[in-house]
Amino acid sequence: MVERLDEERLEILRGWGAGLASDDREELRAAGKAITVLIEEIDRLEIDLWNARVEQRQSAWQGAPASHGINEALQGRLATFDAQT
Repeated sequence: MVERLDEERLEILRGWGAGLASDDREELRAAGKAITVLIEEIDRLEIDLWNARVEQRQSAWQGAPASHGINEALQGRLATFDAQT
C-alpha cells in the first residue's frame, strides 16, 4: 500500500524534480518539470482545502445554514441541562 504524501515526501519529490529539471537530457528535464508542476498544484490544493475549512468553521460560528444541525444539537443539550437544574 502506498503511504500518503507528507511534507517529507514532498520535499524529496521537490529535490528529484529540481535535479531532473537540470539534467542535460530533454526527457529527464521534462519529467523534472512535470514533478515540479504537480507538487506546486498539490501545494495550491492544500491551501484551497485549508481556506475552505476555515470558511466552513466561520460559517458555523456565524449561524449559517451549514451549522444548522450543530445549532439544534447545542440548543437541545442546553434545554436538557436547563430542565435538570
